[in-house]
Amino acid sequence: MRYVISLLLGIVIGIALFVGGLLYNPLFEDRSVSPLSVSNAEIMSLGFSAAPSDTIVYSNDGESADKPHPEKVLQLWEAPIRSSNVMATVLFDARGRAAGVGIKFSSRSERTSLFDGQALVDSVWHVYLPERGSVFIQQSENFWSYLRDVVLPAYRSPANNWKGQWMGHTTAGPHALGMAAASGGSGVLQGLEMNAVESLTATAYSTAKGLLSAEGRLVIELPVVTEERDSVDTE
Repeated sequence: MRYVISLLLGIVIGIALFVGGLLYNPLFEDRSVSPLSVSNAEIMSLGFSAAPSDTIVYSNDGESADKPHPEKVLQLWEAPIRSSNVMATVLFDARGRAAGVGIKFSSRSERTSLFDGQALVDSVWHVYLPERGSVFIQQSENFWSYLRDVVLPAYRSPANNWKGQWMGHTTAGPHALGMAAASGGSGVLQGLEMNAVESLTATAYSTAKGLLSAEGRLVIELPVVTEERDSVDTE
């Protein structure tokens, strides 16, 4: 009996060490500093509320913690899009003024590997800014740190929620240094190839209602516009 207890205790300790090592592996990258923070180029910063209840419209399969908004919006329950989310939200400039509208489509990536600290989501943005034109952003996002530091503590809490402040840059590619690919579609941005980074600041999460309070931000690095292009735009 003594050997059985020792064996079971060893198994429990082994599992605990494995889970702890998986969650807090120092080799897994925590991205708290944006690669665009050292850029000398002009930066366009667009903020938005990332909580589903604060968006214009948000939808998913209807079974996730983040609930569709408004309540009777059509849900994405069909098999080809069951793992996808769609969101439309107002975008604000650095002064807090409404600057445009952003529509985001995202879907869980088949490249996800929790053993490598990769909780990946493939997403695209279509951003329309009336005064500047439109931008299309394509990216891969890694939500590993968000799941570990926000979602998991909420499920471990007796109250089934989490409150605090978590900030991270979710963009993880496809460009070098983990930046997103952005392309201008119309207006003064038409034809421009740019880099972008998306970040998330979460302050409240519920296991029953999902993300309750969070701010997102899109930072787009604008290329230097040549005099030749200026003359063309003027004409």
